[in-house]
Amino acid sequence: MKIVVLGAGVVGAATAYLLAREGHEVTVVDRQPGPARETSFSNAGLIAPGHVYAWASPRAPAILLKSLWREDTALRFRLKADPALWLWSLKFLANCTADRNRRNTLIKLRLALFSREELHRIAVETGIDCGLTGKGALYLFRDKEHLATGFANSALLRANGLEVEAADPDRCVALEPALARARDRLAGGLYCPLDESGDCFSFTEQLASAATQQGVAFSWETHVERLSVENGRVTAAETNHGRIRADAFVLALGSYSAPFARTAGVRIPVYPVKGYSLTVPIDGHAGAPHMPGVDEAYLVAFARIGGKLRLTATADFAGFDTRHAPADFAPMLKVARELFPDGGDYENPSYWSCLRPMTPDGPPIIGRSRVSNLWLNTGQGHMGWTMACGSARILAELIAGRPAPIPLDGMTADRF
Repeated sequence: MKIVVLGAGVVGAATAYLLAREGHEVTVVDRQPGPARETSFSNAGLIAPGHVYAWASPRAPAILLKSLWREDTALRFRLKADPALWLWSLKFLANCTADRNRRNTLIKLRLALFSREELHRIAVETGIDCGLTGKGALYLFRDKEHLATGFANSALLRANGLEVEAADPDRCVALEPALARARDRLAGGLYCPLDESGDCFSFTEQLASAATQQGVAFSWETHVERLSVENGRVTAAETNHGRIRADAFVLALGSYSAPFARTAGVRIPVYPVKGYSLTVPIDGHAGAPHMPGVDEAYLVAFARIGGKLRLTATADFAGFDTRHAPADFAPMLKVARELFPDGGDYENPSYWSCLRPMTPDGPPIIGRSRVSNLWLNTGQGHMGWTMACGSARILAELIAGRPAPIPLDGMTADRF
């Protein structure tokens, strides 16, 4: 079967590779000059089943309300005359109950655990080396009450197959010696031995190369304008380089999936949530961490990626706006200096922002759309690197007419 995959981020590249392994004739279309040039380019680097909690929770509405007049919250909601945002927000609020938060978190955990295994399988199969650490991850807390709440919340993950250990400050420093100078700032942490980190950009580039060797054709700098539909089927992707026809189409365009799905008469509640990342060189600095993690007080993630330290933070409901200024990164630089005073050259950071494709409940959308030959693989949100390979494997199995390798309840488009 001839299949066009729209999008060459980590989700699209993994989907294309696995479809080619099934024997399909695959073409990938992307507006960038190469793979992983948008959301997958400079992400946190964490592969983190231990951080799969759904954002829609009983606490989320108060946090979003506070963000209307404060700039220092981890979630920032901006009032906009955007009907898509308001419809998405209503669905988000409907999921902010304890029961739905628990259900959505477990759905994400199921996919994250499966996807981690699939990522390792693909890495071994292809020989990809993207610096997977295998050291676990540390989730750090600044006060005892927050730590106690975090450990209590982790009972849900622990009861469903994920190892999570409570760690006092001395244990945190033993696990990550780079925290020694910040020991007195910490109440403790949660250690997830299964979590890890790696270079998502490098993985995606190498996977695109492996896909090419499997016969996948990549059409770079090709802008999709719309999908043409005839008799209830997508017949072509209309691009700036002409019409691309196929038997089936996979929408893996991240935050842009929703507007392009609408051109085919399909509505999916995927909305962009802007995240910020900065990267600093660590040459000449002895205090960069080797273990990835998150400062839970400020929701700043950190990971060593090659010879650099990556920091990410903030969920900004700003629409399709990727603009940024140095001031946007000041809070995470402050956290980095507190935790890792000699962690890198903080005077020479590289800045980046991207759009995370978020669903209102948290799990992604995987499977066939209401248009029979249009398949969806989108909405992985801030967990794209964690969930990409598992999502791609699921979609490849479904397109082949086989059952999904894990239960799909809560991940298909018909839940909305």
